[in-house]
Amino acid sequence: MNNRYPRRGFSALIAGVSDVAFPESLLDEPLMRAALAEARRGLGQTSPNPAVGAVIVRAEAGGPQIVGSGWHRKAGLPHAEIEALRSLASPSLAQGATLYVTLEPCSTQGRTPPCTEAILNAGIRRVVIGTLDPNPTHAGRAVGILRERGVEVRCGVLEDECRRLNLAFNKWIATRMPWVIAKAGLSLDGRITRPPNAPRWITNELSRADTHRLRAEVDAILIGGETLRIDNPQLTVRGVPGEHRQPWRVVVSRSGNLPPEATVFTDAHRDRTLVFTGRTLREVLKELGEREVTSVLIEGGMRVLGEAFDERLVDQVCFYVAPLLLGGPKLVTGGLGVGETREAPRIVNAQYERFGDDLRLMGEVEYP
Repeated sequence: MNNRYPRRGFSALIAGVSDVAFPESLLDEPLMRAALAEARRGLGQTSPNPAVGAVIVRAEAGGPQIVGSGWHRKAGLPHAEIEALRSLASPSLAQGATLYVTLEPCSTQGRTPPCTEAILNAGIRRVVIGTLDPNPTHAGRAVGILRERGVEVRCGVLEDECRRLNLAFNKWIATRMPWVIAKAGLSLDGRITRPPNAPRWITNELSRADTHRLRAEVDAILIGGETLRIDNPQLTVRGVPGEHRQPWRVVVSRSGNLPPEATVFTDAHRDRTLVFTGRTLREVLKELGEREVTSVLIEGGMRVLGEAFDERLVDQVCFYVAPLLLGGPKLVTGGLGVGETREAPRIVNAQYERFGDDLRLMGEVEYP
């Protein structure tokens, strides 16, 4: 029996109805949230696969019980549905049960066998899916297979939350281009300039710690040659609990004049460093996508970020704004900019969070 989600967590929803007939769908949302909680455990570990979670639920005398749960841990390892089935105290518990899964089960042979066959063989009676497979050639295929074999299927439960869990994978699987996040620490007047002999950092320690959490969830970090020469950054994940693979460190340089003693070329992770010389940012991102890099965090200066926005390559921003007025010549983004305000990219689904005195703005980029 899986006790991670005790029955009392759903008692408010099932109070007074456990002894009478009521729609199963009444509990679909809270149970899908349990599957989402499982999926989040794999964030940053599964690329180029998506993060997926699953729970298996049985109807008991006192109300629904979660009897199995699992999440996808790494590409090449079992998918979330298989992990949930393997977690059951007995395989017989799957007979007649309901499976909640954040993403449509796979229906084709890949690194692992198709999950649809495992679901059918286990005797699952009902499958509740958060969002369909974003791969246009597979979307809805598993739903059809399961329904043809007599399994009840419901789709679209907490669909937006399940979709947003894998924004990078969703873009990459359809376009083979990575999801691009523009990250910057800046002053209130939009500067990244630091006065001579001033401390390196504009933002505070809390913001910088959150940056490492963000790094732990992406496949690559990209900077320009000037940032490498001036700052000599490590571009690694540090101080984040748990085990994390280090992202690729990508340096884009027009001249190729880079210091060989730079940390990214000499530290223990130097084999995770890639250099691109004389290539456009779009060309670099295309090659990274071909290498199965699904997400890229741009931490470069104003030139790199300016090109990224001019070429409409940025999908999301993560800006940490410190309550300082620095002035100086270096803005957070350079580039050509826009001719009219109506042509400007707009931030949608914006989320604001305080880190001490700093303010983080995170949102997706919508182009006119």
